[in-house]
Amino acid sequence: MNESIPSWKAKPALHQPAYRDPARLRAVIEQIRELPPLIFAPEADALMSQLAAAGEGRAFVLQGGDCAESFATSGEEPIRAKVRTILQMAIVLTYSASVPVVKIGRIAGQYAKPRTHATEVRHGVALPSYFGDAVNGYEFTAEARMPDPGRLLTMYSRSAASLNLIRALSHGGFADVNLVHEWNRGFARNAAYERYNEMAEEIDRALRFISAAGAQAHPLTTVNFYSSHEALLLDYEDALIRPDALSDRLYDTSAHFLWIGERTRDPEGAHVELLSQVANPIGVKIGPNATPGECLRLIDRLNPDGVPGRLTFITRMGAGNVRHLLPAIVEAVRSDGRPVTWICDPMHGNTFYANGFKTRRMADVLAEIAGFFDVHRAAGTVPGGIHIELTGDDVTEVLGGSNEILEEHLPQRYETLVDPRLNHEQALELAFEVAQILRDRC
Repeated sequence: MNESIPSWKAKPALHQPAYRDPARLRAVIEQIRELPPLIFAPEADALMSQLAAAGEGRAFVLQGGDCAESFATSGEEPIRAKVRTILQMAIVLTYSASVPVVKIGRIAGQYAKPRTHATEVRHGVALPSYFGDAVNGYEFTAEARMPDPGRLLTMYSRSAASLNLIRALSHGGFADVNLVHEWNRGFARNAAYERYNEMAEEIDRALRFISAAGAQAHPLTTVNFYSSHEALLLDYEDALIRPDALSDRLYDTSAHFLWIGERTRDPEGAHVELLSQVANPIGVKIGPNATPGECLRLIDRLNPDGVPGRLTFITRMGAGNVRHLLPAIVEAVRSDGRPVTWICDPMHGNTFYANGFKTRRMADVLAEIAGFFDVHRAAGTVPGGIHIELTGDDVTEVLGGSNEILEEHLPQRYETLVDPRLNHEQALELAFEVAQILRDRC
């Protein structure tokens, strides 16, 4: 049974598509209301417990995936590559820093993106901007760029198929830690992969010791892998709200973890209102324009009772801002006393254009993570995780890395539809760097 939350419709709803046919939208939404949930309440509750542990320093969150998923790349191999990359990063963090890792993918629902400008102009022609495959097409034609409610049904079906594959990979043997060597097959030799292979050898030796000592390693053969996306399209999210049969609490069953973006985090806005009513763990992106007062108001709206793991602040300040803008917010939240899990998004605050390509520098990404850790160490609070845009493919979208990508390399394999992502090698390098920071500063 579906249960709508009508109160959000009385609030300002930013960055919603301008559909030409409201009747068609209503028909699609009613279809989605009749479809099964994509996730289940106990899964969301389990994630909330793990996020609470991360907020207390007993775990570390690794959240990663595409900036914007596309229908064209939601097949088995791209998903398998992203899951493998996150699993490899988690192994590096767990083994190097001796910390349990909570694995969350920007997968199975990240099909919509807010955009700075509602229209895009090319050669004097203005068309609606690309807002993600859930809304319109990437091709620069009037037909493709027209928002189409039917894409919401496609998003649901692609998300369901992706979640089915992720569950199979997580519990069907792919995630078996005994196979850590297999995850790196097919990649060219380089510094990051050499370090990973050396670690895999150490893990093999440790597992052989466990086996020889008569211990059971069965728990190391499966993992919990959670889904997440920005809860941008309110009609779609509302259509997937379901009451839990046991507790009767409402859950947004489109994903385990939903976040509210930097552009839609108004405490009095529709996005905050909708997610304030569901029992999932919720995140909010906190950028350089956020104030301590706004953050406390978000706690009032989204976690007034201070439930551990319920609310995560995902800070995205930029490498040059994090050390002087984040401390006041962290101190205000610490003084308030209600728990917040802190995660660093070091990607979105460090974006710029080079030769016409939107890009980031690996050095800036690492610098923001280091600053995030330093701020929390100084405040006596807990840096609970990182939120990374990445792919399992060998793209050339972010500058830097040990096999350095230069500005002239960007056109070679620039495949993202919106924002630049770390490639597989850069993601592994970042995991090693973060593991070192965890060892040194926590």
